[in-house]
Amino acid sequence: MSAQPVTEREPVLIRSARDVTELVNSGAARGSHARMIVLLALGGIFLDAYDLTSLAYGITDIREQFQLGPAGAGAVTASISVGAIFGAWLGGYLVDRLGRYRVFMADMLFFVVSALGCAVAPNAEVLVFFRFLMGFGVGMDIPVAMAFLAEFSRLRGRGSKGSRTAAWSPAWYVATSACYVVIMALYFLLPDAHHDLLWRFTVGFGAVPAVVILLVRKKYMNESPSWAADQGDLERAAHILRRSYGVNAVVADDAEAKAPRTRQAGGLRDFARLFHRRYRSRTLQAMVIGLGQTFGYNAIAYGLPIIIASLLGQGALNTISASLVLNLVFAVTGGLLGIRLANSAGAWPMTVAGFATQFVALVALALIGKPSETAWVLAALFMLGAFMFAQASGPGAHFMSFASLSYPTSMRGTGIGFNQGVVRVGATLSLFFFPVLSSALATGVFWVIALAPAMGLAALLVKRWEPVGYDADAAQG
Repeated sequence: MSAQPVTEREPVLIRSARDVTELVNSGAARGSHARMIVLLALGGIFLDAYDLTSLAYGITDIREQFQLGPAGAGAVTASISVGAIFGAWLGGYLVDRLGRYRVFMADMLFFVVSALGCAVAPNAEVLVFFRFLMGFGVGMDIPVAMAFLAEFSRLRGRGSKGSRTAAWSPAWYVATSACYVVIMALYFLLPDAHHDLLWRFTVGFGAVPAVVILLVRKKYMNESPSWAADQGDLERAAHILRRSYGVNAVVADDAEAKAPRTRQAGGLRDFARLFHRRYRSRTLQAMVIGLGQTFGYNAIAYGLPIIIASLLGQGALNTISASLVLNLVFAVTGGLLGIRLANSAGAWPMTVAGFATQFVALVALALIGKPSETAWVLAALFMLGAFMFAQASGPGAHFMSFASLSYPTSMRGTGIGFNQGVVRVGATLSLFFFPVLSSALATGVFWVIALAPAMGLAALLVKRWEPVGYDADAAQG
């Protein structure tokens, strides 16, 4: 089929699933609804980050309120990641079987219920349960959100798959910054005597954006046309192209006679495809990159208030302010750079540079230790900022490209879900062990965290695979 620009008045004939993906990949199909779907998918990423960050500051109050030791605190912080493991594996499987739209709507309900449940939790056990439920929603959301970003974007150029899958990184850090803004606002609004309730209001507020997304879904949200076509339903794919892109797509009379796909029960075969000879090395590399970036990120990002409080040795307001500034100045800026350079530089070089910078920053933090002089305090804060900048522009932005763009439409959800499930194992370990390790090793914990970027860097140097600009659907055919 032709990749020339089309208008709503010009009929565009589609004869196969490949025609649908070529129409989207070429950039010939453009529409405001498609852009809104991308924004809504990023809104889901925003919720993921907000919910994961919402207890980063309040864990000290939770420990005191529920009389928890280091292991108990680790269980509270890690429960959301445990839920995300199962949510990612099941969600990725369902995204390919049931479609992107249904799973996206379901996980928004998880966010609402779990946020409110956490906010009113009377004890640690109930809090752990609802944080687990929240994590299940987070795990389900990542595969569907990344599938939307990949399948409603062109292959190259502005608004490409590479830049939009990288866009999850600044969306993530904007959400973590927004979380600290909410915390700061509540800090001033609540009387001093009720500051121990900050974490409850912060977690509960996460239900608000989820409700907003649910309210606007009917007007803009739609199924992925690539997924519908891959299922053999060209009529539905044409309908989506007409509604979301404003393209007058029509199924040709001589279109491939392919009935809607009926898939065999049992998800093990779907996961086994990830280790087919064509995809095996990509799957393993994406897994190691994901583990490396998430272990380091979780230890630093969710331990950030504790680290900053230790460095500054001052009050809560300074800790909140420093956390917010580090997220806005270093992390958001790095994420925007990751989008900007996604097409020109590629995911592989950006991820290598990011891991290398993180390793240097963590070694420097370990050597600085607990500084007593102002100059060394500032140096330590700068190293934290450098770590977050490198994370946001390198592995944080692009590990999703390795997990999303290495697979065709038929197995993209499963690939992302598998990757996220394994990655969440690393996140769970870091969330659980960071309070324990930081208590036992103090600043020596940075030596342990430095192993994470070293592992990711090694995986990249073993195989140079560039997912940005790669058309996995064409390669499959």
